[in-house]
Amino acid sequence: MRGRGQVAGAAGIAVAGALPFLLEDFLVSLALSCLMYVALASSWAMFSGATRYVSLGTSAFFGLGAYVSAWGLSVLPWPLVVAGGAGVAVAFAALAGAAILHLRGTYFAVLTFGLSELVRHAITYGEKQYAGTVGRVLTVVPSNTTVYYTVLAIAAAAVATTVLVRQSRFGLALNGIGDDEQRAQTLGVPTRWVKVAGFATSAAFAGAVGAAMAVRWTYIDPAAVFNPFIGLQTVLIAIVGGAMSLGGPIIGAIVFSLLAEFLRLQFPYVYLVLLGVVLIVAVLYLPHGLAGLWGGRARAPERRATTS
Repeated sequence: MRGRGQVAGAAGIAVAGALPFLLEDFLVSLALSCLMYVALASSWAMFSGATRYVSLGTSAFFGLGAYVSAWGLSVLPWPLVVAGGAGVAVAFAALAGAAILHLRGTYFAVLTFGLSELVRHAITYGEKQYAGTVGRVLTVVPSNTTVYYTVLAIAAAAVATTVLVRQSRFGLALNGIGDDEQRAQTLGVPTRWVKVAGFATSAAFAGAVGAAMAVRWTYIDPAAVFNPFIGLQTVLIAIVGGAMSLGGPIIGAIVFSLLAEFLRLQFPYVYLVLLGVVLIVAVLYLPHGLAGLWGGRARAPERRATTS
């Protein structure tokens, strides 16, 4: 199974890498959106899916990465800009996680959402006070092809990191926290630092994606890059796809991006309502997401063999 998964992953990367040479610009842009949410949803599920700590702070890490790109693109090489976005997001997530990861459930979700708003307002204030403007015009940007392959590399790294984490003792510790945190602590798991490390690792990919995707806009401002919808959409994709599985966020990102594009074009005035209906249906009838349908079919022969 592991070898089959590696082959499937390599084939997926090869197919995604060939798309800029095969498709027109609109479809490549849609593929880029899919890759962005593959990275965001996979890294979110790596922490939140395992620990059951539902984070709504993805937009904060994404926005920080975007502003690192806006501030540093004219003076730093592109790889350092992307790495800088990841590094700033990791630093912020580690500090915030150390302060709020003793909470869980609704309190943690609300606080992570509040952190996103706090960072957005802080950036807005700083830009007005010291730069004299709210937004920034990006004049020096890499080519669309460079951006596409950068996001592809980030998405592949996010999926690979998720695989490695789930196969490691660190991943077992995260799952133990999700199953019964007090019991994990009793068994010697340093739950506080495991949670902070997992939260920061997840944030790294959101920051890197934000830094890479910022150049897709010629003008960015806090309202655009700290948009709460980015975080909510990431959670929705992971839940619909199946946050507890490896392939769930990938399937969810592809299906959701295509569905969202169709809904936005065909039903622009009821787009968000339809997304809400999709989420309700997924929660009520697909508790394990789209990946659960495949998993259920795979387990059915085993059950029949066992009963016979």
